[in-house]
Amino acid sequence: MATLQAFVEHFAEHFTYLGIFVLLLLGSLGVPIPEELPIITAGVLSRQGIVRWWLALSICVLGVLSGDVILYWVGRHWGDRVLNWRVVRRRLTPQRAQWLTEAYRRHAVKTIIMARHIMGLRAAAFLTAGIARVPFRRFIAADAGAALLGVPFGFGLAYCFADRVDAIFADVHRVERWLVLGGLILLAFVLGVTGWRWTRRAENRMLATVNPGDRQGSVPVPPRRWR
Repeated sequence: MATLQAFVEHFAEHFTYLGIFVLLLLGSLGVPIPEELPIITAGVLSRQGIVRWWLALSICVLGVLSGDVILYWVGRHWGDRVLNWRVVRRRLTPQRAQWLTEAYRRHAVKTIIMARHIMGLRAAAFLTAGIARVPFRRFIAADAGAALLGVPFGFGLAYCFADRVDAIFADVHRVERWLVLGGLILLAFVLGVTGWRWTRRAENRMLATVNPGDRQGSVPVPPRRWR
């Protein structure tokens, strides 16, 4: 991680705006470069006067969204065929694609916002959004809204506390771990409620089949006894 951080800082400092954009674009496309590294580096360079903060921040948002849009259109154009690509299989297994597709069908906007803030899930989630044919307007609106909150937050932290970059990185990853934990808890709750509802519906259908006269009162259903 320290070596990667040094490389990102060196690359961004020498290529300034273009370097920041390229690093964010590659990170959005699935290259193992944490999105937070170029953003925080851009904030530090802005504080040092190497780049203009408003332009660097705009490029950060543009770089993040560009990669997300490319992934979306790749998934939308090639569909399920991308799951057979070797480079895709490393990030997106058929099981994960199925899970994300179901999540998009139920809560598309919430899934996009959650994926935008979870490192390691972004590329797979946005590629699946295209495969699942989430409407592009809904996708870009949710993704841009989440990016306009998350990117300035990380950029602002780095700009204000440029002398404590290492601590900022630790705080970012700590927040991500809490977001992952919260997402898992929420997912478990949703699955539990869904399973309970499905079980109740299945029991009601079974009772209606076994006791067809129950609705007319001809066949009384004995009360359930809990052990």
